[in-house]
Amino acid sequence: MNSIAVRPNSLGLLRRGYLDPYLLIPTLALISLGFVMVASASFSYAEHRLDNELYFLKRHAVYAIIGAVAMAIGFLMPADWWAKYSRVWMLLSIALLMLVLVPGIGREFNGSRRWLGLGGMTVQVSELVKLATIVFLASYLQKHREHMATDKRPLGVVLALMLTLIGLLILEPDFGSVVVICGIFMALLFVGGVNLRDYSVVVALGAAGLWWGAEAAPYRVARLSTFLDPWSDPFRAGYQLTQSLIAFGRGEWWGVGLGHSIQKMSYLPEAHTDFVFAVYAEEFGFIGVLILMAVFIALVSRIFLLSRRAMAENNWYACYVFIGVGVLLSGQAFINLGVNAGLLPTKGLTLPFVSYGGSSLICCCGAMGLLLRLSHQLHSDRGSDRVSKGGRYGAK
Repeated sequence: MNSIAVRPNSLGLLRRGYLDPYLLIPTLALISLGFVMVASASFSYAEHRLDNELYFLKRHAVYAIIGAVAMAIGFLMPADWWAKYSRVWMLLSIALLMLVLVPGIGREFNGSRRWLGLGGMTVQVSELVKLATIVFLASYLQKHREHMATDKRPLGVVLALMLTLIGLLILEPDFGSVVVICGIFMALLFVGGVNLRDYSVVVALGAAGLWWGAEAAPYRVARLSTFLDPWSDPFRAGYQLTQSLIAFGRGEWWGVGLGHSIQKMSYLPEAHTDFVFAVYAEEFGFIGVLILMAVFIALVSRIFLLSRRAMAENNWYACYVFIGVGVLLSGQAFINLGVNAGLLPTKGLTLPFVSYGGSSLICCCGAMGLLLRLSHQLHSDRGSDRVSKGGRYGAK
C-alpha cells in the first residue's frame, strides 16, 4: 500500500463509526482538564485586569467548541485531501509568516510579533505552521521515499523549505517553535529513508544552528544563565521560574486543592498560559502531576504504536503523520513541563490541550481529528484483510 488509500465516503465513515478510544479518551480528558485549569488559573488575573473573572474561561469555551469542529473536520475529510494540497498549506504557511512580520498587520506582545488579528481573536501563525509542516513532510517524504537515499535533490528541496520557515520564525522571534519544528523534521527525515551520512550532516548543522540561535540574542543568554541559578536574580530575570518553583513546593504530595493556589494571585506571570502546569502542580500536588503525565504518555504511546502499525502495512503517509503529531505533542509537553519545573530554560510554549490559547487548542484538535481518521483507516483495512482471508468475518 504505497499510495494514500483512504475511504472517501464520510457518511459511510460515520455509519461504520470507529473512533479509536485510546486516542479519543486521553484527548477529551486533557481538554476537560484544560477547561478546569484555565478557569482556576485565570479568574484572579481576569478580575484584577479586566473586571470579569470569567473572561478567559468564556473565550476558552469558544476555542474548545471551534476545536471540536476542527476535530470533526479532520476526521471526516479524506486524509488524501490534506496530502493533495500539502504544497498549498506550505506556501500559505510561508505567506502567513511573512504577513505577521508586517508592521500594522502582525500583533506584537512582549517583544515578539507572532499573531494576526482575526475578528476580535488573535491567531498564532506558528501553531498553524507546525500542522502544515507535518502534512507537507508526510506527503513529500512518502512520494520520494524510494530514492531519498540515493538522490540528494529531494533532500535539498525540503531543506530549503525548512530553512525558510525557520528563518521567518526566528525573525518573530519564536525560538521555541523553531525547536519543535526542527524536532519534527529530524524525526520524519530519519524514518523517511534518507542516507545516514547525509542525515548526520543535517543533524550536526541543525545542532550548530540551534546553539548559535540560543547564543545570538542577549535575552536568550540571560535565560540560559538564569535557568542554571534562578535564585541569583529572583525578582527580575529569574522571577517566573522562582515563582513556578514555589508553586511546586507548595503543592507537596496532594496539593492545596482546586482553586486554592496562591501563586496564581498575580505572583506567577502567564499563570493560565505557559505556566498553567505550575498552578496545576500547586493545586493537585505530586500525585496529580503523575496522573497528568500518565495521560500524556498514554496518548503519545498510542500515536507511536499506530505509526508502527502503519509502517508494517507500508502506509507511509499515515506513518509519517502519526510520527509528526506524536513528536509535536510529546515535544511541546516535555518542553512546557520542563520549563515549569525548572529543568529547561524558559520558553513560550503551551501545554497541548491544557493551556489557554485558541490557536494551539484548535490546531491540536484538528491534528487529533486527522489521527482518528487514519486510525479508522488502519482499523478498516485490518477488518477488510480478515474478510478477504475468510476469517471470522469472512464468507461461510
